[in-house]
Amino acid sequence: MRSHLWIALTAVAAVGLAPVAGHAAGPTQFKENPRTCQNTGSFEPWLATFKKEARADGISARAISSALDGITLDPGVISRDRKQGFFAQGFLSFQKRLATNGRVVAGRKKIAANKEAFERAGKQFGVPAEVITGFWALESDFGAGMGKLPVLRSLATLAYDCRRGEMFREELKAALKLIDRGDVEASGLIGSWAGELGQTQFLPTRYVDFAIDYDGDKHPNLFSSDADIIGSTANYMHHLGWKAGQPWIEEVRITGDLPWQEADLAVRHPRAQWAKWGVQRRDGGALDADQMPASLLLPMGRNGPAFLAYDNFRIYLEWNQSLTYATTAAYLATRIAGAPEMGHGRAAVVELSGEETKELQQRLAKRGFDVGNIDGLAGAKTRSAVKQMQLKYKLPADSFPSMELLAILRGES
Repeated sequence: MRSHLWIALTAVAAVGLAPVAGHAAGPTQFKENPRTCQNTGSFEPWLATFKKEARADGISARAISSALDGITLDPGVISRDRKQGFFAQGFLSFQKRLATNGRVVAGRKKIAANKEAFERAGKQFGVPAEVITGFWALESDFGAGMGKLPVLRSLATLAYDCRRGEMFREELKAALKLIDRGDVEASGLIGSWAGELGQTQFLPTRYVDFAIDYDGDKHPNLFSSDADIIGSTANYMHHLGWKAGQPWIEEVRITGDLPWQEADLAVRHPRAQWAKWGVQRRDGGALDADQMPASLLLPMGRNGPAFLAYDNFRIYLEWNQSLTYATTAAYLATRIAGAPEMGHGRAAVVELSGEETKELQQRLAKRGFDVGNIDGLAGAKTRSAVKQMQLKYKLPADSFPSMELLAILRGES
């Protein structure tokens, strides 16, 4: 969800990226309250109750005491969690800052240095090395930006907080389990403000369930063992349903107009159909006219860069539900695998600002659409509402929040 950058981007590292709902908790979904929710009751009584709950769940008194005795609330973590403005950037801006040539080169070097572990993971789990290194680069710059905050304090704060307390209570318990089974010491749990751990930024539940020992020392170590990081990341992606030997995303060219309402991750067509509609490979070559299903992904609308997203792209959205993050991570993996730098589409794209996106969401909500949180982040619900309004006004229905649509809605007020 997503989280966790980065030494190369000092300003971003100071902000961090927290997991969106479901980012690391697998299929379990927890209630998420609005960012405006207010906490009631003080932290200390809550912590005392939580300790009893953890003990009742079988966690040892030693682990609870070593982790939580004397811990205090961190108001800064709550403040960061309520803001989360980093994903408000458009895809072009986001990927330009994160899917850098430096990360492409570093990813290739990491693959060469860990050839045996990557080959083993590829055979066992079917996940390509460039896919693993794409996440590894974005999440921590291969360990350079894992975070410097005491994770247990962050987790306790988020578990107490009203917004996602249920989810983070489970994460805090999982961190205690890691201590209990001897994988980590309480003092060694240093990471992001959102409680994520290690070089691919696993939340503790993911660490408990999917981290594996790949270097033979009997303890999964996602902080400093490249082999364990590779095996564990592949294991988790295999669990999410990664299909071995299949693509994940492919940049394409659009040669003319097409039925734009079909450009939607919820809509899939065989590649042969996309070819009939004038979609070509990035280099102008013909698509394989086969029956492999794919969605046309237009993260910046019909004039921006275009991708065919295959079944494996859905694993990226399981990892982090931000479409901007998922598309950037998938694109970076293709670059590490040898794809050329991304084109910028057919024409200049004008992005709405965060405040303009909020206004658009408000106007759509007043018309009865469920746009999710009115937060300036154009997520799946907002894009769905945009598409419906584009169809209503006979605009190209590419689901992209545009100034054109906002102007129409303003004129109706």
